[in-house]
Amino acid sequence: MHQHARPTTTGRDPLGLLLLLHLVAAVAAPLLVRWWGRQAFLALALVPGAAFGWVLTRLGTVTGGGEVTETVSWIPALDLQVALRLDALALTFAALVTGVGALVLVYCARYFEPDDEGIGRFAGVMTAFAGSMLGLVLADDVLVLYVFWELTTVFSFLLIGGSGAKLAGRRAASQALLLTTAGGLAMLVGLLMISSASGSRLLSEIVTAPGSGPVMVAGTMLVLAGAVTKSAMVPFHFWLPAAMEAPTPVSAYLHAAAMVKAGIYLVARLAPGLADVPGWRPVVLGLGVATMLIGGWRSLRQNDLKLLLAFSTVSQLGFLITMVGAGSEELAAAGLAMTVAHALSKSTLFLSVGVVDHATGVRDLRLLSGLGRRMPVLAVTASLAAASLVGLPPFLGFVGKEAAFTALWDGGLPDRLSAVVVLVGLVLGSVFTAAYCARFLWGAFARKPGLPDSAPEELEHHPGPLFLTAPAVLALAGLAAGPASPLLDELVVRYAETLPLIAPEAEHLALWHGVQPALGLSAVTLLGGAALFALRSQFTRLQHRVAVGASADEGYWNTLQALDRVAVGVTGTTQRGSLPTYLGTILVVVLLLPGSVLLARTPWPDEWRAWDTPLQALVGAIVLAAAVLTIRIRQRLSAVLAVGVTGYGLALLFVLHGAPDLALTQFLVETLSLVVFVLVLRKLPKDIGDRHRPAERTVRAVIAVCVGLVMAGVGAAALSARTATPVSADIPELALEEGHGENVVNVILVDIRAWDTLGELSVLVVAATGVASLVFLRRRTGAVDRAGEEHTSGHDDTNARRAPRRRWLSASSTLAPQRRSVVLEVTTRFLFHTIVVFALFLLFSGHNDPGGGFAGGLVAALALVLRYLAGGRYELGEAAPIDPGVLLGAGLLLAGGTGGVALLLGGQVLESAYLEADLPVLGHASLPTALFFDIGVFLIVVGLVLDILRSLGAEQDRQEDEDDPADAAPDEVIVR
Repeated sequence: MHQHARPTTTGRDPLGLLLLLHLVAAVAAPLLVRWWGRQAFLALALVPGAAFGWVLTRLGTVTGGGEVTETVSWIPALDLQVALRLDALALTFAALVTGVGALVLVYCARYFEPDDEGIGRFAGVMTAFAGSMLGLVLADDVLVLYVFWELTTVFSFLLIGGSGAKLAGRRAASQALLLTTAGGLAMLVGLLMISSASGSRLLSEIVTAPGSGPVMVAGTMLVLAGAVTKSAMVPFHFWLPAAMEAPTPVSAYLHAAAMVKAGIYLVARLAPGLADVPGWRPVVLGLGVATMLIGGWRSLRQNDLKLLLAFSTVSQLGFLITMVGAGSEELAAAGLAMTVAHALSKSTLFLSVGVVDHATGVRDLRLLSGLGRRMPVLAVTASLAAASLVGLPPFLGFVGKEAAFTALWDGGLPDRLSAVVVLVGLVLGSVFTAAYCARFLWGAFARKPGLPDSAPEELEHHPGPLFLTAPAVLALAGLAAGPASPLLDELVVRYAETLPLIAPEAEHLALWHGVQPALGLSAVTLLGGAALFALRSQFTRLQHRVAVGASADEGYWNTLQALDRVAVGVTGTTQRGSLPTYLGTILVVVLLLPGSVLLARTPWPDEWRAWDTPLQALVGAIVLAAAVLTIRIRQRLSAVLAVGVTGYGLALLFVLHGAPDLALTQFLVETLSLVVFVLVLRKLPKDIGDRHRPAERTVRAVIAVCVGLVMAGVGAAALSARTATPVSADIPELALEEGHGENVVNVILVDIRAWDTLGELSVLVVAATGVASLVFLRRRTGAVDRAGEEHTSGHDDTNARRAPRRRWLSASSTLAPQRRSVVLEVTTRFLFHTIVVFALFLLFSGHNDPGGGFAGGLVAALALVLRYLAGGRYELGEAAPIDPGVLLGAGLLLAGGTGGVALLLGGQVLESAYLEADLPVLGHASLPTALFFDIGVFLIVVGLVLDILRSLGAEQDRQEDEDDPADAAPDEVIVR
């Protein structure tokens, strides 16, 4: 491998600006189309056109051995950066992407009709695809490469599917998306593996110093999987012909010059470093030759001009990947030259088919006749492109094919037998190329016996000069590049020299090398193609006779159907609607994975201590007894109360361990959970259903006991495994100095880990909103018509009167006698206000003492629970005459807005700021902004519990009253 000193490069060149211009143009495209109609394509063409011009200005730098780079920091903490690099290979593909892209956009200005729908969307997606493809060939970082790789996949899906109105288009788009995305994911894993093996994420460094070993080999194969799916190699070739449902400009750009070249580019980019990795050459050469032959064979069976070109594209892609992936200098140079020739020729032919289809509405070559005399300019343009593709002198295709034949004839592969086999395959494939090019020209433009000529009056739209500009320019470029191949040689050699020279010597690109074996092979391909075309009728009968019933496309759909059947079977087996089954499966997995690791590899503590005080053992025994009692009780309510004992026991353990804040929260949560369970149980039978068989109970008991032992072991192992000083050792001091609070738990929640708390609050709000939307179809129930007033009526709504409320908790007018509890009403009258004041005390004192917004919100919520239990749903509406959604939204807004206050005061987001002052009587006071965060937590907890009470309590009360009017209140309150 040749090594060259890399000249000093600059980061001031606007590589990133080129991508940004494409993004801006893509976003503005729909608006431009709305203003200017299809003429907007001409304006959009200026963006890739300008990029093409800029790329050409760097030709001197690149051919002189230099390169242009630009690096922009992306995520510094993760060492991620946007690294762009323009060298010889990138410049070649960038010139194709931008040059052909600009001409295709010009072509679109006449391809679409002024009244066509969706051209604004098409213009935006097409421009975005051009920018994504440019970013792909410029990317030097493997992660950036993958991002642009998937962007091209997404945009191609949108372009192939169009508006989604056609079933065939949707199927083709989904097929291309699934295959190329699956290959892209495999490629991502492979890129990460080879990056790890080589120690760098930059492609330029990976190919210079590739790693070795099994990881490198496996990563290389995965990368090739992505390349062969993207470039439609066998057996994934079928997605490309199916994608011909897309408009012709899409076929000309994506499926001839751009997207399908992404796999070719990736193979060419990695070949200098990975060609010697075991398995590279067999995969690349084998699939390349097979794809060329199968694509050529299938193209000769097609009658649709676009399908003929589609299969011919598959064939040529096999040719290209064989040459650029061979891993030799001479074949790499020929492959790069043929890549340029193929892009120019095939895009011209696709655009020519678009003109024919646009003019006649017909693409079937059996129905076209005499178009060559009706549209001579188009016929000459297509003939020039076909001549280059076939390899006639003086076109660029001839230069590239001669170089390829010469390299293989001279032994341009490490294995001489492989060179011979590949050479035979490429010659036979070139015979197919000559035959299907002749068939294309004959089918599109020749006069056919027995078929009337397409008369001028039959042409719906005669192509104008602008419509023919793009294919004509591309065809003439292929013609001019042949004599100018020595200039192109300066570019391709800069890339080819990064690969080892295997043949005795490498010939430079030139139009004429004299009489040599490669010239004879070219003559053989032309004569063989002419003979095959002349005997096309006999050859067609032969193809039908040896046709194979199965196809890759049918295999793809059969595979999808099989996957669907497997998915249905697995879902039916596992998703049976049985909660014990789901929970048992999860617990068994816990036993098999963490449990086996725990037993096999975990070091156990040297010293075991059962308890610190006998009280801990007593509480533990009570918890254990309650747990055992829970599974023996038949009544649901009693079982819930037994479960509550386990929760209260855990809170006592917190107290004994000196964690009053956690104990307070646990007590409050357990109490509220019991209330919620009781509300839910109102709709369930009183007794638990029939018990399971003894064998089932035994299995469940064994699983439960084993999981309990495993989790106990995990806790013990975790405590004994610590070797470093825990971070918690410094938190009390930091909480006081930085958070100005002595309650470490609260300072962590509202300051140190405020981002986590904010995320949890968001989840609570979403959950509460979802529950409310499921229970209440229109609006929440239980609120009186206006705070302080109630609507009462006897049994006649016409006599309804409005009376001011003279007392609160008037359960006599809101609850039926059999539902009232005088003791509970009296207790509520004495305790409600005290509980609310205590809740506010916990809220404001929680920064230094046990409490905080969460605990205060739970206490306030329990006050509302007490009010509801004593007075019913109308009393709940009187106690909290506000929409719970308002409380939830205000709390989240207040908690999140605290971060903005910190920014205004010069801190970071959600960092506490402090306002300190000396106040009369109170003395020195410090007001942290975290208090407002805590108030937001308080409001969210109250709103959440209020939503639960309105949905599980008040709404069920309303439904029961409707079902049994005798249980309704004596004086019914009219509600909103």
